[in-house]
Amino acid sequence: MSLPTLFISHGSPFFALRPGRLGPALARLGQTLPRPRAVVVVSPHWMRPTLEVSTAASGETMHDFGGFPRVLYALDYPAPGAPAVAETVVTELARHGLSAQVNEARARDHGAWVPLMHLYPAADVPVIQVSQPSAPSPLALLELGQALAPLRETGVLLIGSGSLTHNLGDRGRDSQVAPYVVAFADWVWDRLQAGDLDALLDYRRQAPEAVRAHPTDEHFLPLFFALGAAGCDWFRVRRLDGGITDGALSMDSFLFADPAAERAQAA
Repeated sequence: MSLPTLFISHGSPFFALRPGRLGPALARLGQTLPRPRAVVVVSPHWMRPTLEVSTAASGETMHDFGGFPRVLYALDYPAPGAPAVAETVVTELARHGLSAQVNEARARDHGAWVPLMHLYPAADVPVIQVSQPSAPSPLALLELGQALAPLRETGVLLIGSGSLTHNLGDRGRDSQVAPYVVAFADWVWDRLQAGDLDALLDYRRQAPEAVRAHPTDEHFLPLFFALGAAGCDWFRVRRLDGGITDGALSMDSFLFADPAAERAQAA
């Protein structure tokens, strides 16, 4: 069973309670995808200069945010871990020349558990996290995804969790959607459909207002993890319309190597 890969825009922690458009789309996806034996998530809320893999048999829920209502801090996502699968992750990384340390104490950050609350609300699919390389490099995330791509053939779902746009300074300035958010999101979708990996890797120069969409790019880089993990079928892509929250956060997400997606033709 070969699974597709996912890039999910996890938005703000409020996404846990305000599903908007994307929450129901993820719920439907979780019901239609073949059930994975484990999920591996890369999130910008766990970045390390050297790779780490969470190996705990049970994962605690980390509330790694401040200034939000108390109800958010009471949420829990008690999905089990999968130590055996985590060891396989370490082995696959080593096979590709990527050294990783095990971390038995790492709790799950909100980049992992918030979107998973919608995708697998019963919290019954084991979850593993792999730290995101702290070097801001699309190629590093692409390589990380390529290294773990073989796990798809063993029933492991690989997810890059980030945000299609992520300028928190523009969030909620007014009730209108910032035009650059739409322009940037549409450019990414167009390049994905066209199979234009070179342009995507060079997005900071080629995409409209890329630096405004991502003053720092740690939330965009998980897209490249999902691309790399999808392998040569990455351009079989489906867009999950997530809308825009707070005027500046595009919640659009993407399913790669989707058997139902038609192969996109280059523009």
